[in-house]
Amino acid sequence: MEFEHFIPAFVTLFVVMDPIGLTPLFLALTQGMNTHQRRVVALRACAVAGGLLTLFAFLGDNVLGFLGISMAAFRISGGILLLLTALDMLFERRTKRRKDQSEKTIATEDDPSVFPLAMPLMAGPGAIATIILLAGQDDGYSGALLAMVAMSMVLVLMIIFFFAANLLERVLRETGINVLTRVLGMLLAALAVQFILDGLKDFGMFGLS
Repeated sequence: MEFEHFIPAFVTLFVVMDPIGLTPLFLALTQGMNTHQRRVVALRACAVAGGLLTLFAFLGDNVLGFLGISMAAFRISGGILLLLTALDMLFERRTKRRKDQSEKTIATEDDPSVFPLAMPLMAGPGAIATIILLAGQDDGYSGALLAMVAMSMVLVLMIIFFFAANLLERVLRETGINVLTRVLGMLLAALAVQFILDGLKDFGMFGLS
């Protein structure tokens, strides 16, 4: 596992899974719960999301092969999907959609750990596409292991943010969270374009090398 590959993998997963942006929604989804209950929900949500992403990290390439989809094609489509996610972050559409999902869950569900926290907020289409892309960057299991280490670190940070949700919300406030979300959106847009260029390079298009 090369260090220079780990940093982009970690940054991409951190931006896509967005622990900072999810923290206010975690507070809303666990409204009325005590500290212990909130921590149980946080741990359960991270465990479920981690399990789902692990499954796709190790089996995603086989699924693509079974469907006859090349990794280059998936890099391009995944990059486009991540670019759309980045645009949502830049224009705050992602935050609004997540708030709508959290409001529906507050009204209808007692335990939000599996839905919507683990799926689709943490292990959504963007995160699944990212974990498959990262796992397919190297031959054998080295790519999957790199993706797993990066994902584990992001999930640890997610738990820390969730445990410190009250404090983080007071420090950053809504304005600070919005600013951070847009900055992360710009980073994700650049990473998404890189995925698309990598896919085009694999196809040998436009003389990319």
